[in-house]
Amino acid sequence: MILTRFVIIQESLLVVLFAQIFDRKVTMATTMQAVQLDEPGTSDKLYIGTVAMPTLTANEVLIKVFATAINRADLLQRKGLYPPPKGASNILGLEAVGIIEDKGINCSDKLSVGDRVLALLPGGGNAEYVTAHEGQVAVIPSGMSFTTAAAIPEVWLTAYQLLHFVGKLQKGEHVLIHAGGSGVGTAAVQLVRLAGGVPIVTAGSEDKIKKAVSLGAEVGFNYKEGSFVEKVLKQTNSESYKTALVKEFSENALPYFNVGSTHQLKTVIDTVFPLQDIGRAHQYMEDNKNIGKIVIQVRDEKQEPPRSEL
Repeated sequence: MILTRFVIIQESLLVVLFAQIFDRKVTMATTMQAVQLDEPGTSDKLYIGTVAMPTLTANEVLIKVFATAINRADLLQRKGLYPPPKGASNILGLEAVGIIEDKGINCSDKLSVGDRVLALLPGGGNAEYVTAHEGQVAVIPSGMSFTTAAAIPEVWLTAYQLLHFVGKLQKGEHVLIHAGGSGVGTAAVQLVRLAGGVPIVTAGSEDKIKKAVSLGAEVGFNYKEGSFVEKVLKQTNSESYKTALVKEFSENALPYFNVGSTHQLKTVIDTVFPLQDIGRAHQYMEDNKNIGKIVIQVRDEKQEPPRSEL
């Protein structure tokens, strides 16, 4: 009698469990909130609207976005001067960080549902969810917050690409970095030092130069105070792409963001805006007020479930 009751109870629990799983699948959201732009224009044209969830295709992962960021390309796209690549989302956003919710067919085993990741995107990052090719996604270093991680993908990969894929940086070389106080500039300064090079920067204010120097720049010049060419030549004594990029960056640079690592790399975040203030964030960048990255918070980090719940 006791055994029979035990079996009935167990069966009931299974029924409830399957019902919960089935209900989760059935009620899974089909829409999300995202940055919208009806026509090219100024930053006040941006707003948050309801759109369809992105469709997951082969070799892609679906990411629940916790933070994203803005770049100069976003400003140009908003103005109608930089159309998204063919087939890409028309939602702004070239990067995002969050948790993998699902995987498409043909995905490898290098990433798993529940992984905390950062992604380089052709668009679509300024939204609650986004899909990304698995080859352009990397696991966030252990202990790093989503806000900090959001300052990595676009600027650090751009800087890494320019220095190593394009410039073929060698140890001991001097590197002149324009806009040394920008997101890409502050990243490039640190990557040059990591590679054993000597970074020199130009910037439009003494505060930006000081920041670059604090990150490792040997010297900085204010381009508003006349020509910097002779100064740079004197200083140097006249010394004369995406999946592969993400893979190499993940192996050769990303580990140095871990606390306590040799030559630790540091993200430089100027301001964090909530997604609802995307227009203010764009204006802030257009006014050239930022030193480092402007991050957009999509969800509160406290909403991240414990790993055991994923």
